Amino acid sequence: MAIADDSAFSHSSLRRRPTATSDTSAEDLTKDSGSDDSISSAANPQPQKKQQLDSSLLKFAYRPSVPAHRRVKESPLSSDNIFRQSHAGLFNLCIVVLVSVNSRLIIENLIKYGWLIRSGFWFSSKSLRDWPLFMCCLSLVLFPFTAFIVEKLAQRKCIPEPVVVLLHIIITSTSLIYPILVILRCDSAFLSGVTLMLFACIVWLKLVSYAHTNYDMRALTKSVEKGEALPNTLNMDYPYNVSFKSLAYFMVAPTLCYQQSYPRTPYIRKGWVIRQLVKLIIFTGVMGFIIEQYINPIVQNSQHPFKGNLLYAMERVLKLSVPNLYVWLCMFYCFFHLWLNILAELLRFGDREFYKDWWNAKTVEEYWRMWNMPVHKWMIRHLYFPCLRHGIPKAVALLIAFLVSALFHELCIAVPCHIFKLWAFGGIMFQVPLVLITNYLQNKFRNSMVGNMIFWFIFCILGQPMCVLLYYHDLMNRKNKLD
Repeated sequence: MAIADDSAFSHSSLRRRPTATSDTSAEDLTKDSGSDDSISSAANPQPQKKQQLDSSLLKFAYRPSVPAHRRVKESPLSSDNIFRQSHAGLFNLCIVVLVSVNSRLIIENLIKYGWLIRSGFWFSSKSLRDWPLFMCCLSLVLFPFTAFIVEKLAQRKCIPEPVVVLLHIIITSTSLIYPILVILRCDSAFLSGVTLMLFACIVWLKLVSYAHTNYDMRALTKSVEKGEALPNTLNMDYPYNVSFKSLAYFMVAPTLCYQQSYPRTPYIRKGWVIRQLVKLIIFTGVMGFIIEQYINPIVQNSQHPFKGNLLYAMERVLKLSVPNLYVWLCMFYCFFHLWLNILAELLRFGDREFYKDWWNAKTVEEYWRMWNMPVHKWMIRHLYFPCLRHGIPKAVALLIAFLVSALFHELCIAVPCHIFKLWAFGGIMFQVPLVLITNYLQNKFRNSMVGNMIFWFIFCILGQPMCVLLYYHDLMNRKNKLD
């Protein structure tokens, strides 16, 4: 009888699958969990009954006559299934490989060049000669104060609107031209010049946003005073008010778009800030180590990319691509994640979407929309949509946005180098045809990462290493001519 009962149980289990009302343990044991030969055991509050079911299933359920293939399945690495799987193990493998390869490179570099890190490689006594740039940086606070006075007079209707616009044009232009003249007149270090130019560009972008926003708010206020209804989706900070407190907060906040109030967090996490500062110091040191120990020797031992042997130039670019990528990723992490989040935490600034997952961008256009959200929001708010409202086609508006971006990239690099070869400008404008190419590929091959591969190739291997070599050799040629 026992054998007959076991046989009946075995045949019934083969003929039908357990239903939702069946015993939980039996259902877990017979469920297919990705492999037809796997048996899962679940905890059961009745140990004796569980043992009986386990022994019955092990003895009869997986007999040779039981089908081993029951349904259609894709391989884990197939194109239809690869992004539905967890690849944590492969990610860990990549980390192990990176640590192994880079450890070998570090040892090889130390054997070949020795210890190249100089004491005070970020700051030395020679940096004291850059005091005119430091004073110029401090004097930039005068421009927001002047813009506030103009806006206060405009709010009180002491000066007409055309004069307000003209004064803001003068203020914003001076805030950018003045640092350029200071850098060009001083034989300053490259790092000092880049820092001042970045501050000047940030001040310019903030002042443009401040003037443009207040101009628009005055126009909306006049519409309200005339009795015109505003759409509910506008979410305007009403009533219009010019406050020095709001301007001061905006000038130090991690945003380029002015508004009278921002979403705020309830308190400051002091322990969190300290941890982020420690990370900032560590990654800044890593960035300096890579520059001094790897990038400088490679660049100094290379020729001009457009002169000499093409194969040798390709080898130099490829050799420079890896440390250059590490430095760029460290810079991105230090500035966009650590520094901006630290600043936001200290100011209780709530909106901390400083970047999106740009590393997953399938087109070049997606990358430029996601990697630098403060600049992207400024471009959309104060450049792209105003162009569309004035009847400019979308393609032309996009070209104007890239043109402005290219000009600022050129200023931030060429002015500190005292070299105007338009390498950075050309590199940014080269993104326009890449946008068209990757958009075409994305539309043709749906759900593909072809555009992402093109982006990484251009970004890591061709673009940045080439610009580094070009500017370095032009800078060396300029120094040789001066000497």
